[in-house]
Amino acid sequence: MRSWGVILAVLLATALTAWARKEETLEALKSRAESAKVADRPGICTEIAERQLDAAHTLYTDGKADQARAAIDDVVLYSERAGDAAATSGKKLKHTEIVVRKMAHKLRDLKRTLSFEDQPPVQNAIDRLEHVRTDLLSKMFGVKGEK
Repeated sequence: MRSWGVILAVLLATALTAWARKEETLEALKSRAESAKVADRPGICTEIAERQLDAAHTLYTDGKADQARAAIDDVVLYSERAGDAAATSGKKLKHTEIVVRKMAHKLRDLKRTLSFEDQPPVQNAIDRLEHVRTDLLSKMFGVKGEK
């Protein structure tokens, strides 16, 4: 019976730690991305980009187009950083490509809901994310001598 209590306590502590880390602020993630090892940067940068994409969607919905454009710029910036870090380290290439592809798809969906004036920055972001994806795919499936 006592061992069950220990196991339960360990599981609870692990769950709380994971939950606390997930709720890390955007600013804390950005500072952690700057100081992280190259192999850890793709995951951190894609997390930042995904959060900023969600924020951009909310901001566009609320009619705050200028703030949404800044969030879209962050999506592109951190997606590019994630792609560069994944290509440099050779780790998390597939995961980074998948996340960037999903974000590009969400941006396409978002673009369809926007007014004509708000669409060009989103289309530019889509194009840049597709470029990141192409670079990652080239790194994964390109000629072996290019790695």
